[in-house]
Amino acid sequence: MTEHDGSRGSFAAFAEQLEGVIDARGSRRVPTQPRSLQTIHRVVDAASSLLCRMPLEELTTTRIAAEAGISVGALYRFFPDKQTILDAVAVRHVQRFKRVIENEVMPKVEQDMRHLEEFRPGQVLEQVVDAYVAYLDEHADFRTLSFGRHISAATKERESSPRLGLPAMLKSFMTEQLGIPDHGELDLALRVVSEAGERLIAYGYEQPTREERDRIVGEMKKMLAGYLFPSGP
Repeated sequence: MTEHDGSRGSFAAFAEQLEGVIDARGSRRVPTQPRSLQTIHRVVDAASSLLCRMPLEELTTTRIAAEAGISVGALYRFFPDKQTILDAVAVRHVQRFKRVIENEVMPKVEQDMRHLEEFRPGQVLEQVVDAYVAYLDEHADFRTLSFGRHISAATKERESSPRLGLPAMLKSFMTEQLGIPDHGELDLALRVVSEAGERLIAYGYEQPTREERDRIVGEMKKMLAGYLFPSGP
């Protein structure tokens, strides 16, 4: 059974995110009716499935529509072009990974903070990276989009923003749980960590063996943790 994020509330949350994606590329508005949202999810599901089975260069709106079981005209009612569909795939993965962080990573970090006499702030970043690599291992379509840098600049900017995107979760933890001051330099540091981490993880996946990939990721975690938490041990 295909996963559709579980509930009507999730549909609405995805529609809200997707509306920003579409507004950046065309005039279409995402509807809130359940049937229309189901169609949107079918298109995104179809694109995800095809990305796991063929090179991105061979992916077309015609193939996506056929895989989704709808007409090309119906697809264009919601998506102005292929890039918008690719961005929607990426946005949905980011949403799902945020839930991994919220439900699995942060509770473990908070437990570690209670039971360790001396908590290393860098552990937060390390566990987020480990969770991200595990997520990438499970989702070939997201790897294709992320490593090939096929996500539009506008969507990437929003999803990697320390105000709205994934780094915002780390920023919230740093300011609220670790007492790190919220200033302009923190936002810059989080942007640097996000961009450097993405590129180095992609480089890790280019290595011929998993062992070599993991060594690259391990060095990256030490480097970024030292940069983000320079006063830590």
